[in-house]
Amino acid sequence: MADIEFKGRVAIVTGAGGGLGRQHALALAARGAKVLVNDLGGAVDGSGGTAGAAQKVVDEIRAAGGEALANAASVTDFAAVEAMVQQAIDAWGRVDVLVNNAGILRDKSFAKMSMDDFRLVVDVHLMGAAYCCKAVWPHMVAQQYGRIVMTTSSTGLYGNFGQSNYGAAKLAQVGLMQTLALEGAKHNIHVNALAPTAATRMTEGLMPQEVLDALKPEAVVPAMLVLAHESAPTRTILCAGAGTFEAAHITLTQGVHLGIGSEVPERLAARLAEVTNRAGEQVPQSGAAQGTNEVAKAMAAR
Repeated sequence: MADIEFKGRVAIVTGAGGGLGRQHALALAARGAKVLVNDLGGAVDGSGGTAGAAQKVVDEIRAAGGEALANAASVTDFAAVEAMVQQAIDAWGRVDVLVNNAGILRDKSFAKMSMDDFRLVVDVHLMGAAYCCKAVWPHMVAQQYGRIVMTTSSTGLYGNFGQSNYGAAKLAQVGLMQTLALEGAKHNIHVNALAPTAATRMTEGLMPQEVLDALKPEAVVPAMLVLAHESAPTRTILCAGAGTFEAAHITLTQGVHLGIGSEVPERLAARLAEVTNRAGEQVPQSGAAQGTNEVAKAMAAR
């Protein structure tokens, strides 16, 4: 097996002042990367902020012999994100890896959730990731190399009660990944998504201690390292938790051609089980696959 190492690489990890982000930053640094540690230093709900959280992780990395810089920008502030990326460029001349890990929670059932809380969670997770990607993109294009890791979630992929804002933002990151991977391919920019299950500040009090012990953030880190490495795949959704690793896929069934007409709604309802049958489903290589399948079936039925 080839070593997963990052000597000579420069990485930015957002939300790296604690929990999973801290473990990501420490692991990248331990394997040779120069790491810009970003963290606003706020509470789980996004309130407050201090540069101390990021600096503590930088101090850990430096104490272990690595190179690191601290940054306390909010990922919701595009100008601050651009300055963060420039900070890495000024110090080390390039950015090879971006791990979009910053996030907050404002959980409530949708009926009780304010739209301000919905928007803020989307702003941090989705717009924060988009801002960071936009800021590193021209540098990665210029150097013809980049590895971007989105942090999605099982909540985004499969849903979770009380997390409509979080789930919407997390699945949106997968949609961003899908297109950026296509657009980045010719520039050797690989874009992937990590769906972690880990015990962090966000999960305290939600699970028994025995379960929390099994779900150490460190157990997720190998998946991030694989997705951030030069040998990484692209457009992969890797799930990880408690030392187990899975892949998630957005698939398309074979479907059924029913044509056009006033009776089609009734025919569709009658054959819905056939439409949703997963036998022979595919993982489309782009969004065009849906239209291609539909038109091919329509032409075959003529």
